[in-house]
Amino acid sequence: MDDKIEIMTLLQNKKILQEKLDLLAYGAVEVRQTEKNKYIYVHYRENGISLTKYVGEYSDDLYNLILNNSIKAKQIKKQIRDIERKLKELNYKEDELQPKIEENIDFAKRNLADTIYKQAILEGVATTFADTQNIIEGGKVNNMTSEDVMKIINLKHAWEFILNKNVILSGTNFSLLCEINKLVEEGFYYTAGKLRNVPVTIGGTNWTPVLPIESVIKEELEDILSKKQNKIDKAIELLLYVMKKQIFIDGNKRTSVIFANHYLISNGKGLIVIPSEESDEFKKLLIPYYEGKDKTKIKEFIKNKCFMKI
Repeated sequence: MDDKIEIMTLLQNKKILQEKLDLLAYGAVEVRQTEKNKYIYVHYRENGISLTKYVGEYSDDLYNLILNNSIKAKQIKKQIRDIERKLKELNYKEDELQPKIEENIDFAKRNLADTIYKQAILEGVATTFADTQNIIEGGKVNNMTSEDVMKIINLKHAWEFILNKNVILSGTNFSLLCEINKLVEEGFYYTAGKLRNVPVTIGGTNWTPVLPIESVIKEELEDILSKKQNKIDKAIELLLYVMKKQIFIDGNKRTSVIFANHYLISNGKGLIVIPSEESDEFKKLLIPYYEGKDKTKIKEFIKNKCFMKI
C-alpha cells in the first residue's frame, strides 16, 4: 500500500476510534451518596490529566454499563496506540497548523450542514436543509430513501476526513482523491476509490470521457498544482478536472468539490460550494466545458457564485 494512502487510512481509523472513546462513560467508578440518592462519578485520565465526570443517578444497570465500557475503552486505547506506533514506523510527524488554516477549518465546520445540503441537491438527492442537518447530527428522517440518507452520511464522513488536522497537513494529491471517493461511495460500489474501468456517458451531450489511466491522472494533477496561478484558480481547475475526467464509476462531482476544498482549506483560502439555487445553471455550463467549447464561463461562474471567502 502507498505510504500516503496508509497514513491517511490510519489517521481516519484513529479519528473513528477516538470518537467512539469520547462517547463512552468509563473509568474508576465512585458512588457518592446523599440522604436520599446515590450518584455515579467516574475518574479517568485524558492526555495525562486526571479528570472526574458525573455520569448519572445510581442504578445497577448504569454501574455495570460503566464497568463494561471500561473494558471497551481499554481495547480502543490499545488500538489507538497500535495506530500511533504504525504512524511512527511510517515516519509520520504531526505538524502545527497556521492560524489562517485553523480559521478556515472552523469556517468549514460552521458551514458543514449547509455545504453538505448544497452538495446533495447538486446530486439530485431529495432532501431539505432541516433533514440534512438532522441526519448529520445523527437523527432519523422518515421522508427520505435509505440511499439518499446514505449519500448524506457519506458526505459527512468525507468532509470530516479532510477537515482532520493531519489530513489538512497532507498533500492534495491522487492518493487523497481516491480516499475521498472511497468515503463518498462507501456502501454503493465495491470499486469505490478505484479508477473507473468501464465506459460512461454524460447526460445532455454526445461527448464521452476516455478511460482514466493512473499515471496520466497523477501527472495532470501535478501539472495543475504546479501552475503559476493563484490558489483559488487552482482549486477551480482541480474541481473541473476531476468532474470532466470522470475518474471514478460514480460520485465524481461530490469527490471533486471536497478534493478542491481540501486544497483551498489547506491554504487558508475559503470554500467552494455550488448554491442549491444555482445547481441547474452550473450543470448547463458543464456541458460546453466538457465538450471543450467554453472554459471561461464556468470558471467565472464558480468564482463569482460559488466561492466563499473567509
